[in-house]
Amino acid sequence: MKFNKIASLFIVVIFLTVFLSFSQKTTNKTLPVISQKLEIAYFASGCFWCVEAIFESVEGVEEAVSGYAGGFTKNPTYQTIGTGRTGHAEAVAVYYNPKKVSYATLVNVFFGSHDPTTKNGQYPDFGTQYRSIAFYQNTTQKAIIEAKIAFLNKGVYKGNIATEVTKLQKFYPAEDYHQNYERLHPEDPYVKNVSIPRLNKFKAKFPELLKASAKLKE
Repeated sequence: MKFNKIASLFIVVIFLTVFLSFSQKTTNKTLPVISQKLEIAYFASGCFWCVEAIFESVEGVEEAVSGYAGGFTKNPTYQTIGTGRTGHAEAVAVYYNPKKVSYATLVNVFFGSHDPTTKNGQYPDFGTQYRSIAFYQNTTQKAIIEAKIAFLNKGVYKGNIATEVTKLQKFYPAEDYHQNYERLHPEDPYVKNVSIPRLNKFKAKFPELLKASAKLKE
């Protein structure tokens, strides 16, 4: 009898250890506390590893958080949105100081750092979870986004922009291991061959918007 109790206790301890370990690996990031000087903008334009790094290179942006938005299921995860059945897209929450960078400039960064004519994807990632979305939180933001789309459709993209303009319902921060992924994993093959080239292309296009530490070395 005593042996059975010890064996049962051992099994419970092993189970709890495995469960807690798994929970730590899949725990989603907690959103940072917003200081009074900061505002948040939300965008989706392909792999959030790339998008996060692009916005974090912009002067006036204090942090970009990778996450999920635009769907209809609660508490999405990287695994569930990968099925394409949650409605969510990989997105970023951009924490910025409006005294240093305007919302309109961030919209320019958004449209200037991906191909907004590609429906459901940004090469080499395709699926609804990689679609282009500009999220707005008020009528002013919506007007800025729509004016930019009208301008680009008329002069650059000839009416072919596929970007969705959507009112933000809820942003779910992604798992911890996705945050700052490009910076923390420069040797990852995807980062080397997709993320970094995309970031450098943006830097070359908008050098005047970059933080001093993010400028390309000549």
